[in-house]
Amino acid sequence: MKSRTRSTSATTAIVTFVVLLLIHGSHSFYLPGVAPQDFVKGDELYVKVNKLTSTKTQLPYSYYSIPYCRPKKIVDSAENLGEVLRGDRIENSPYFKMREPQMCNVICRLILDAKTAKAFKEKIDDEYRVNMILDNLPLVFPIRRLDQESPTVYQLGFHVGLKGQYTGTKDEKYFIHNHLAFTVKYHRDIQTDYARIVGFEVKPFSVKHEYEGNWNEKTRLTTCDPHSKHTVVNSNTPQEVAENKEIIFTYDVEFQESDVKWASRWDAYLLMSDDQIHWFSIVNSLMIVLFLSGMVAMIMLRTLYRDISKYNELETQEEAQEETGWKLVHGDVFRPPTNSDLLCVYVGTGVQFFGMMLVTMIFALLGFLSPSNRGGLMTAMLLLWVFMGLFAGYASARLYKLFKGTEWKRIAFRTAITFPGIVSAIFFVLNALIWGQKSSGAVPFGTMFALIVLWFGISVPLVYVGSFVGFKKPAIEDPVKTNKIPRQIPEQAWYMNPIFSILIGGILPFGAVFIELFFILTSIWLNQFYYIFGFLFLVFVILIVTCAEITIVLCYFQLCSEDYQWWWRSYLTSGSSALYLFLYATFYFFTKLEITKLVSGILYFGYMLIASYAFFVLTGTIGFYACFWFTRLIYSSVKID
Repeated sequence: MKSRTRSTSATTAIVTFVVLLLIHGSHSFYLPGVAPQDFVKGDELYVKVNKLTSTKTQLPYSYYSIPYCRPKKIVDSAENLGEVLRGDRIENSPYFKMREPQMCNVICRLILDAKTAKAFKEKIDDEYRVNMILDNLPLVFPIRRLDQESPTVYQLGFHVGLKGQYTGTKDEKYFIHNHLAFTVKYHRDIQTDYARIVGFEVKPFSVKHEYEGNWNEKTRLTTCDPHSKHTVVNSNTPQEVAENKEIIFTYDVEFQESDVKWASRWDAYLLMSDDQIHWFSIVNSLMIVLFLSGMVAMIMLRTLYRDISKYNELETQEEAQEETGWKLVHGDVFRPPTNSDLLCVYVGTGVQFFGMMLVTMIFALLGFLSPSNRGGLMTAMLLLWVFMGLFAGYASARLYKLFKGTEWKRIAFRTAITFPGIVSAIFFVLNALIWGQKSSGAVPFGTMFALIVLWFGISVPLVYVGSFVGFKKPAIEDPVKTNKIPRQIPEQAWYMNPIFSILIGGILPFGAVFIELFFILTSIWLNQFYYIFGFLFLVFVILIVTCAEITIVLCYFQLCSEDYQWWWRSYLTSGSSALYLFLYATFYFFTKLEITKLVSGILYFGYMLIASYAFFVLTGTIGFYACFWFTRLIYSSVKID
């Protein structure tokens, strides 16, 4: 029943996403559906529980997968497509009322059997954190640091428990956080007395609760009693997790008035103390761009100008026969490459990916995809990918017609299927592994069906429409005629070896983005917020310029050495940066992550393989179009008999 509910909500999200953006855009900066909610004293506050997460396993689980206290009826909140794909499972919980402080409120009492004790121990072993939500704000655990400029940093959620030893023993025991001290911060309107929630914090404690007599609903605890103002302030007598142990779950709620306004409530969560590193990243990338721009400018202005002037001034037949360099290969430079169909497919896919990234960045810069909109980023990227199929079909068909192709439907089909098909195959295998671990991160059947509908119902037809329009247009004219007999390519110097020059070409585009890549990987794999889309957009622009310039430089050197097979080389030159991205992801895995489980390791490398493949398609296409423009420009500038 639950999976059916989730699949329905996911399908609904597909249809209503754009409408939601339009409707809720007027309410506030945070979208969608997060207009300020006003509370008065005594209002019910709906604290919701989200997935349990661990950076050690990367496998999320639903909150009630372990025997926490349950409300009378568990109700799933409707999740959008992005939330379902992230593994979010948002459900109700048995918690408190607005501006009514509570002390030592007992939620439930639990006697552990072997199975439940084992479940808690496994989650404590893997350092799982409990995530909760109040008024769309995630629960955070404040950590005060004396040595930092910003005295308080926030961690999302709190640990299920911890491991430790009793004084005087060496046996390691498991202890559970069974008492939660919540702090709800609110901003009050003096005129109306309405309040808006601006903070949700917790301090977890492990307390072995005690009471007198037999347990019943009215039993008063001796370890935590509101009547005697005896509250929990430490974990000196912790609650052990073991078979037949009794656990009593309790909580306190404190309400604090705050000067923080509702519109600024996320600022504390998103406070960055390392802006300098991002600026260093930008400066580092700009140095690479300036270096490459200097080389391109030198080639374009000095060398090419001199070459073109010289070629256009050749008067005698003897001089014409002695010509050298890139003009020599003018009769072969636009000869269609081997596997030209596959090149068309990958160029079309790259255009689709580029369009998706560009529009996503613009949305993010405008605040549509802030962290307050859970799952919004992934939902937006999926939908944009689908609609950008139109441009993929158009780009692949235009190139296909340039190569004198005639079967546009075949090329449209391959463009629509190749990249999504390979990614879907990897994703399906990874999803099967997650299913095997009984994790909430496994995508339900209904959502899978919704993704297939998006792919075959919208994306594929749009690729065909784009291909039809692109193929109907007149073919792009080559600036020079192609000879019937291919020219023999002279033996190349060792540094012009295709593999060597391709691998060299990928270093600089990767170098331009690798510092920002560290923050992106940290946000994905260490459950931290990534929101600095301004920096990311700058890095994206720098990546485009770097890919274009390095490809032009190496393409010019290749043509000067009379090697005219530049089509695939231009794509692979900048595309090889994806290899360095994957190698960096491997380095990150072994130096920054604490993943020990085999399944979690396979998941990490599976998802990073998908990311690297997408990066290859994106950077390769940028390099290809830069080189395509460059060759057409230089060969249309010289007189050729």
